[in-house]
Amino acid sequence: MQNETLESSFLSVFSLITFFIFLIINKYSYKIKNGILFDQDFQKPQAFHKTPVSRSGGIAGIISFNIFLVFYYLIYSKILFEYLFICNLMFLIGFLDDLKIKISPSRRLILMIIFLLICIRFVPIEILNVDIPFLTSLLSNNTFSSLFVLLCFLFVINGANLIDGFNGLLTINLIIINALLAYINLADGINEFSVIIIGQIIILFSFLLFNFPSAKIFLGDSGSYLLGSLVALNVIITNNLNPDYSSFFFCILLFYLFFEVFFSFFRKIIQKKSPIHPDDKHLHMLVFKKVSIIFGKDKGNYINSLIINLGYLSFILPAFVFAKDPLISRYWFFSLIAIYLVIYLRLYRLTKN
Repeated sequence: MQNETLESSFLSVFSLITFFIFLIINKYSYKIKNGILFDQDFQKPQAFHKTPVSRSGGIAGIISFNIFLVFYYLIYSKILFEYLFICNLMFLIGFLDDLKIKISPSRRLILMIIFLLICIRFVPIEILNVDIPFLTSLLSNNTFSSLFVLLCFLFVINGANLIDGFNGLLTINLIIINALLAYINLADGINEFSVIIIGQIIILFSFLLFNFPSAKIFLGDSGSYLLGSLVALNVIITNNLNPDYSSFFFCILLFYLFFEVFFSFFRKIIQKKSPIHPDDKHLHMLVFKKVSIIFGKDKGNYINSLIINLGYLSFILPAFVFAKDPLISRYWFFSLIAIYLVIYLRLYRLTKN
């Protein structure tokens, strides 16, 4: 009981600290190098704002999370090396782009791969179990395990960056994912790992206050890389700590993030485009084209985020009911692929016409 009181007090204080960090960053970010962090590119595929908006959400996020790690160490006497290294390194890679330091997408990807592999091998980070027997046996090989974990991180981090184009779209999606992860880890009462997830939910809500429905700040690449790496770690650790849950359920949780990247990669290759360069043919952008006809572009921006996340939630909640059943989870996962393709192709034809 005493520990729960301490943890509740810690999270309450952290909530206030995080809010004021976002408030201060939002107010003073325009003074950083004469507004170098402002997003003033209105011509890029995912530009839906009409006035310059600061990409300082990532700065507020990383400051808040590092403060959280310090408090966590003071309470539990534990250093969360996996979170400390991966999240700060991914933030730095994205921050270079936010500072308008030109790095090609391919070089950024290579830099990400190098940093992730170092962290995966030396922290270390591993996935202990999946619901595919032959794959589980392959994970006992260190090299294969590292490459498999690397792919998981790459898909989720780049997926987070990919869908971060509308007010609240990524943030609400991550709140849903982390809320379900927190529920799973709180089954036996509040514990150290559930505190980590709740701390991240606090950061997400604090950012959402300044980004939804109208955006005062953006996450920037630094913020989307940071949050993508956080949720990837959360899911991997939850999967390892809860072997009674099907690993396919955790794939379903991350479905929108990773499958958007996976599908876009092959779609662009088929269309003879560079798979690592942005375009305006992603699912969330096709939905926006239809929504903006009804509500206009300004309202359509945040309504689009609500529609997509409500749709996502409608597919996730039934899966959660059967999360401990590997067979149903497996069928539900592959059904989602079919459903996604049907919806995408339908929207593609409608917007094309």
